[in-house]
Amino acid sequence: MKREEIKVKKWYEEEYKFEIETIGFLRGDKTENYCRNGEQIGDKYECTYGCPVNEQGYGICSKTMTMLYPIMEAVRSGGDLRKVGGEDKYVKTIVCPDGCVMFRLTATPFGNKNFFEGKFYEDNSDK
Repeated sequence: MKREEIKVKKWYEEEYKFEIETIGFLRGDKTENYCRNGEQIGDKYECTYGCPVNEQGYGICSKTMTMLYPIMEAVRSGGDLRKVGGEDKYVKTIVCPDGCVMFRLTATPFGNKNFFEGKFYEDNSDK
C-alpha cells in the first residue's frame, strides 16, 4: 500500500512530541557492516504516539523501539528521565539493543491533557 493511501483518523491531541537523534556509534565510524537499519550520525526520527519515522518516512529500528517505548511511557506518565539516568527531565541517551548505535531521545511537552486523566478513553458521543 502506498503511503498516500493510508488514512488515519487521529482524534486525540497528544501530550508530547518525541525526537530521536542518532548521536554516535559504540564501535567503528560508519554504518556499513555495523547497523542493519543504516543509521547515520545526525539522523532524526519524530513521533507523538506512533512509531518514530524520519523525513523519508522510514521507521526507527524495531529493536530500538522496544527500548524507547517504556521511556516514552514514563514521560507520558509524568516521569522525570533524570531519575533513570537521563541528562534532563525530558532527555535521555540510549544504546540500541545490539550495542551498536547511540540515540538521544528528547520529549517536548505540548501542554495537552493526559489521556487517562482526561478520560479520553470514555465514549461521550451520546452525551
